[in-house]
Amino acid sequence: MFEDEISAAFLDHRPLFPGHLLLIPKVHYETLADLPHAIVGPFFSNAQLLAKAVETAMQAEGSFVAINNRVSQSVPHLHVHIVPRRKKDGLKGFFWPRHKYASDEEMEEVKRAIRAAVGSIQVHSGP
Repeated sequence: MFEDEISAAFLDHRPLFPGHLLLIPKVHYETLADLPHAIVGPFFSNAQLLAKAVETAMQAEGSFVAINNRVSQSVPHLHVHIVPRRKKDGLKGFFWPRHKYASDEEMEEVKRAIRAAVGSIQVHSGP
């Protein structure tokens, strides 16, 4: 259906809607964090191309593009879901309940923790 040097796409065997695709890297990577930096751009350019193609081919109003990392990942191989969407198609945003922060202080602590992790990862991964 779609293939290039780094990736392949095929129809999901249990689609949310007809046209639901999975895009995978040809080399095994379990999660998005495992995908080499040099492949991120080309891989997501393919996701962008396929999202446009699915919307066009399925005459959809939009698309849902998602990745699960380990949790809810039915196959331990990085894969991007590309799903055609229409208004009132029955999907309700994200598929799980939302939870508010207990306080503004908790939200600020989460922000600080994520900023610190980003800084640490950037220092350790280098240019």
